Amino acid sequence: MLRPSSPRLLLLLPTVTYRTVAFVEAARRLGADLTVASERPSTFERANPTGLVTLDFADPTHAAAQAREFARAHPVHGVVAVDDDTAVVAAAIAEALGLRGNPVAAAAAARDKHQQRQLLATAGVAVPRFELLTIAADPEKVASGVSYPCVLKPLRLSASRGVIRADTPAGFVAAFERIKRILEQTGCARLLLVEEFVPGREVAVEGLVTQGALQVLALFDKPDPLDGPFFEETIYVTPSRLARTTQQEIAACAQAAVGALGLRDGPIHAEVRHNDRGAWLIELAARPIGGRCSGALRFATGETGKGKGETLSLEEIIVRHALDMELPAVEREEQASGVMMIPVSAAGVLREVRGVDAARAVPLVEEVVITMHSGQPLVPWPEGSRYPGFIFARGGTSEAVEAALRAAHARLEFLTEPAD
Repeated sequence: MLRPSSPRLLLLLPTVTYRTVAFVEAARRLGADLTVASERPSTFERANPTGLVTLDFADPTHAAAQAREFARAHPVHGVVAVDDDTAVVAAAIAEALGLRGNPVAAAAAARDKHQQRQLLATAGVAVPRFELLTIAADPEKVASGVSYPCVLKPLRLSASRGVIRADTPAGFVAAFERIKRILEQTGCARLLLVEEFVPGREVAVEGLVTQGALQVLALFDKPDPLDGPFFEETIYVTPSRLARTTQQEIAACAQAAVGALGLRDGPIHAEVRHNDRGAWLIELAARPIGGRCSGALRFATGETGKGKGETLSLEEIIVRHALDMELPAVEREEQASGVMMIPVSAAGVLREVRGVDAARAVPLVEEVVITMHSGQPLVPWPEGSRYPGFIFARGGTSEAVEAALRAAHARLEFLTEPAD
């Protein structure tokens, strides 16, 4: 049976996400029909029944049944998830509809930090030593038997929320109690990992898995040390300035992790550290890079400099792959590029952001996007997980791009007032 000229993409978008515009634009450029699925009903769903649908993201099996029912009237040819939770839902839907995707068990393992650690360690992938705890544990008793420094992290939260380094038993107890409060406030699983702290340079790996083989699309340096006590990320810059042999070790580590988890088809985002003992897998997610950071990536096909070929976004590559469309050989653009996730310097209610025009005027800076609005609370890490904005830059070298991001950030001023 021939596929229709306009294949349908089912895009799983939580109601709170930065990713809507980029994926919608990617589907439009590729001529795909788009159905956006969210966990809450939209007021426009009745007016656009093929473009909007509600799925039970909390129950992947139920969501897959709902998607199968929808597909009876509106055939679906690909499914894409944008975050950790919907990655498991996407796997269930892909399995139910016979679409390209990951096995449900593999996506679930990538979502669960403890299960991921177990599978990677069993397969011989270098990971920190780890132990699973519940918040009912006695932190003082556990602290006496821990090797320091260590890192405590919630099992399910993302964006480094609740991730805290402890260097002493007293620090361990304080971190444990702080994470316990975060978990109680969020209603998440009351479990946390205690891990060995792995020193070294940390990078982010952006890749695409096809039939179990990983293609590294970009390797981002993180020039700001992530040594704790909290782990809020700031700058990503590519291409990496690490030695080629080091980059090869990092790519091999990520590929080994993909194999250990059983991932088959789709995007991955991994955090890897490298030191004199080699590459260490810190975390791997079965979804693309978060926030608006994908805006730092552009990919070339053919000889774009000679007008032969095209430039693709990361989202276009992911959509093409999900729909099993022809995907030409792609390479990241020749220019260096980077993004700064604007850090939260202090808690308070945002009232005004000054210096945006001045930041945009910095040479090599392409865009300054403020995503938070006046009246919204700014919450620093480890309790926080939302950045107030993003800065993007491109230039001849990674060093120049990094300098431009820092210069633009220095021109911004966030005016706040105390929260009630």
